[in-house]
Amino acid sequence: MTGANRGIGREIVHQLAARDIHVIVAARDADQAHQTAAELTRGGFAASPAHLDVAVPGAAVDAVERVIAEYGRIDILVNNAGISDGNQRPAAADLTVASRVWQVNVMGSWQCANAVIPAMRDAGYGRIVNMSSTLGSLLHMDRGTEPAYRVSKTALNALTRVLAADLAGTGILVNSASPGWVRTDLGGPNAPRTVQQGAETAVWLATLPDNGPTGGFFYDREPLEW
Repeated sequence: MTGANRGIGREIVHQLAARDIHVIVAARDADQAHQTAAELTRGGFAASPAHLDVAVPGAAVDAVERVIAEYGRIDILVNNAGISDGNQRPAAADLTVASRVWQVNVMGSWQCANAVIPAMRDAGYGRIVNMSSTLGSLLHMDRGTEPAYRVSKTALNALTRVLAADLAGTGILVNSASPGWVRTDLGGPNAPRTVQQGAETAVWLATLPDNGPTGGFFYDREPLEW
């Protein structure tokens, strides 16, 4: 689980741990990853910390190798790490900022997926959940705010589709989830949804049965328009 030390990510690992799943709390801030994992452990859950900056090439492979060496397998990947470009406008955007958003939100998630897929193939089982956004839906894209974030989430949805198509029949299900507008550091205090509500669809997708959907985009467990 990337970006697992706060907000929606922290809630997702708590909900997964409550389902007797050993969670790997991966975060760019190693101290915060340790703190979150320690909280879960004190609560009687199985959790381990992992330092992972998804924007660093090769970092995901190294992290996955360490997890497999210790635990033997990886069943679930939730790509939650993400950043926004805030109040930029598309016609006057700082493309250096946009590039950073792209690197974290798209290439970081792609790197993590590619790192776990070989082990999932070997096991014949896997669940990959990409945390997208309604702001990445082309149907709902009627404003110019946060352009790099919007474009990156649209691309993440495309990544979901091509990975799902490529992995059809392997036992690996790949889906995107929109948490909605959630009260987090990113969403702000005026957002209408709680982190519990924002995490629920991702947890559902992470624990799908073998006949569950793949290649879909979901909000509150219902299909969302691309």
